[in-house]
Amino acid sequence: MSQPFVLSPDLQQAVTAFFQRIPFNQFLGIEITELSEEQVTMHLPMKPELIGNFVHGILHGGVISSLLDVCGGAMALIGAFANHQHLPATERMSKLSKLGTIDLRIDYLRPGRGQRFTATAMPLRAGNKVAVIRMELHNDEGVLVAVGTGTYLCG
Repeated sequence: MSQPFVLSPDLQQAVTAFFQRIPFNQFLGIEITELSEEQVTMHLPMKPELIGNFVHGILHGGVISSLLDVCGGAMALIGAFANHQHLPATERMSKLSKLGTIDLRIDYLRPGRGQRFTATAMPLRAGNKVAVIRMELHNDEGVLVAVGTGTYLCG
Protein backbone atom coordinates (compact mmCIF):
# COMPACT_ATOMS: atom_id res chain seq x y z
CA MET A 1 0.00 0.00 0.00
CA SER A 2 1.47 3.35 -1.00
CA GLN A 3 1.68 6.29 1.35
CA PRO A 4 -0.62 9.29 0.81
CA PHE A 5 0.97 11.95 -1.33
CA VAL A 6 1.88 15.24 0.32
CA LEU A 7 3.14 18.14 -1.77
CA SER A 8 5.97 19.21 0.52
CA PRO A 9 7.44 22.73 0.49
CA ASP A 10 10.59 21.30 -1.17
CA LEU A 11 8.51 19.75 -3.94
CA GLN A 12 6.51 22.97 -4.37
CA GLN A 13 9.80 24.83 -4.74
CA ALA A 14 11.06 22.28 -7.29
CA VAL A 15 7.90 22.57 -9.43
CA THR A 16 8.02 26.38 -9.22
CA ALA A 17 11.72 26.44 -10.19
CA PHE A 18 11.06 24.08 -13.12
CA PHE A 19 8.36 26.33 -14.62
CA GLN A 20 10.25 29.56 -13.85
CA ARG A 21 13.27 28.30 -15.82
CA ILE A 22 11.28 28.11 -19.08
CA PRO A 23 12.16 31.24 -21.09
CA PHE A 24 8.71 31.54 -22.68
CA ASN A 25 7.04 31.52 -19.25
CA GLN A 26 9.45 34.27 -18.19
CA PHE A 27 8.64 36.31 -21.30
CA LEU A 28 4.91 36.05 -20.65
CA GLY A 29 5.41 37.02 -17.00
CA ILE A 30 3.60 34.01 -15.50
CA GLU A 31 3.51 34.02 -11.70
CA ILE A 32 2.82 30.79 -9.79
CA THR A 33 0.71 31.55 -6.72
CA GLU A 34 -0.66 28.16 -5.58
CA LEU A 35 0.51 24.60 -5.94
CA SER A 36 -1.39 21.82 -4.20
CA GLU A 37 -2.56 18.28 -4.85
CA GLU A 38 -6.00 19.64 -5.80
CA GLN A 39 -5.27 22.87 -7.68
CA VAL A 40 -2.67 25.05 -9.36
CA THR A 41 -3.17 28.80 -9.63
CA MET A 42 -1.11 31.16 -11.79
CA HIS A 43 -1.39 34.86 -12.55
CA LEU A 44 -0.48 36.85 -15.61
CA PRO A 45 -0.21 40.64 -15.56
CA MET A 46 -1.27 42.34 -18.78
CA LYS A 47 1.50 44.08 -20.70
CA PRO A 48 1.56 45.68 -24.15
CA GLU A 49 3.48 42.78 -25.72
CA LEU A 50 0.57 40.41 -24.95
CA ILE A 51 -2.17 42.34 -26.75
CA GLY A 52 -3.81 40.57 -29.67
CA ASN A 53 -6.42 43.16 -30.60
CA PHE A 54 -4.62 46.50 -30.44
CA VAL A 55 -7.79 48.51 -31.07
CA HIS A 56 -9.47 47.18 -27.92
CA GLY A 57 -6.37 46.15 -25.92
CA ILE A 58 -7.49 42.53 -25.60
CA LEU A 59 -5.22 39.70 -24.47
CA HIS A 60 -4.00 37.58 -27.41
CA GLY A 61 -5.74 34.20 -27.75
CA GLY A 62 -2.38 32.46 -28.06
CA VAL A 63 -1.33 33.89 -24.70
CA ILE A 64 -4.57 32.62 -23.16
CA SER A 65 -3.93 29.17 -24.60
CA SER A 66 -0.30 29.20 -23.44
CA LEU A 67 -1.16 30.26 -19.90
CA LEU A 68 -3.82 27.58 -19.55
CA ASP A 69 -1.44 24.97 -20.98
CA VAL A 70 1.34 25.93 -18.53
CA CYS A 71 -1.09 25.82 -15.62
CA GLY A 72 -2.46 22.44 -16.73
CA GLY A 73 1.06 21.10 -17.22
CA ALA A 74 2.00 22.05 -13.66
CA MET A 75 -1.08 20.23 -12.34
CA ALA A 76 -0.19 17.18 -14.43
CA LEU A 77 3.37 17.28 -13.08
CA ILE A 78 2.11 17.29 -9.50
CA GLY A 79 -0.13 14.30 -10.29
CA ALA A 80 2.82 12.50 -11.85
CA PHE A 81 4.91 13.14 -8.73
CA ALA A 82 2.12 11.53 -6.69
CA ASN A 83 1.77 8.52 -9.00
CA HIS A 84 5.51 7.88 -9.26
CA GLN A 85 6.54 8.56 -5.66
CA HIS A 86 7.23 4.84 -5.11
CA LEU A 87 9.87 4.73 -7.87
CA PRO A 88 13.59 5.25 -7.33
CA ALA A 89 14.62 8.89 -7.92
CA THR A 90 16.39 8.28 -11.26
CA GLU A 91 13.47 6.34 -12.73
CA ARG A 92 10.97 8.91 -11.41
CA MET A 93 12.94 11.78 -12.96
CA SER A 94 13.16 9.92 -16.26
CA LYS A 95 9.37 9.62 -16.39
CA LEU A 96 8.80 13.23 -15.29
CA SER A 97 11.20 14.54 -17.95
CA LYS A 98 8.79 13.25 -20.62
CA LEU A 99 5.92 15.48 -19.46
CA GLY A 100 4.23 17.03 -22.48
CA THR A 101 0.91 18.13 -23.89
CA ILE A 102 -0.90 15.50 -25.95
CA ASP A 103 -4.09 17.45 -26.59
CA LEU A 104 -5.35 20.89 -25.66
CA ARG A 105 -8.82 22.33 -26.18
CA ILE A 106 -9.52 25.96 -25.35
CA ASP A 107 -12.97 27.55 -25.45
CA TYR A 108 -12.78 31.35 -25.61
CA LEU A 109 -15.90 32.64 -23.86
CA ARG A 110 -15.27 36.40 -23.71
CA PRO A 111 -12.61 38.88 -24.83
CA GLY A 112 -9.55 38.96 -22.59
CA ARG A 113 -10.06 42.39 -21.05
CA GLY A 114 -8.25 43.18 -17.82
CA GLN A 115 -5.00 44.07 -16.12
CA ARG A 116 -4.34 40.75 -14.37
CA PHE A 117 -5.54 37.28 -15.28
CA THR A 118 -5.87 34.22 -13.06
CA ALA A 119 -5.53 30.68 -14.39
CA THR A 120 -6.54 27.66 -12.34
CA ALA A 121 -6.13 23.96 -13.07
CA MET A 122 -7.78 20.96 -11.41
CA PRO A 123 -7.17 17.29 -12.18
CA LEU A 124 -9.97 15.31 -13.77
CA ARG A 125 -7.83 12.17 -13.94
CA ALA A 126 -4.20 11.61 -13.05
CA GLY A 127 -3.14 8.21 -14.36
CA ASN A 128 0.29 6.61 -14.49
CA LYS A 129 0.82 7.59 -18.13
CA VAL A 130 -1.77 10.26 -18.95
CA ALA A 131 -3.40 13.07 -16.98
CA VAL A 132 -6.51 15.02 -17.95
CA ILE A 133 -6.73 18.51 -16.49
CA ARG A 134 -9.49 21.15 -16.49
CA MET A 135 -8.41 24.81 -16.61
CA GLU A 136 -10.16 28.18 -16.28
CA LEU A 137 -9.04 31.74 -16.93
CA HIS A 138 -10.63 34.72 -15.14
CA ASN A 139 -9.86 38.40 -15.48
CA ASP A 140 -9.23 40.73 -12.54
CA GLU A 141 -12.99 41.33 -12.15
CA GLY A 142 -13.66 37.60 -11.79
CA VAL A 143 -15.16 37.26 -15.26
CA LEU A 144 -14.63 33.84 -16.85
CA VAL A 145 -12.70 34.48 -20.08
CA ALA A 146 -11.80 30.97 -21.24
CA VAL A 147 -11.91 27.33 -20.21
CA GLY A 148 -9.74 24.46 -21.34
CA THR A 149 -9.12 20.77 -21.07
CA GLY A 150 -5.63 19.39 -21.50
CA THR A 151 -4.34 15.86 -21.85
CA TYR A 152 -0.74 15.41 -20.75
CA LEU A 153 1.78 12.60 -21.09
CA CYS A 154 3.17 12.09 -17.61
CA GLY A 155 4.79 8.71 -17.47
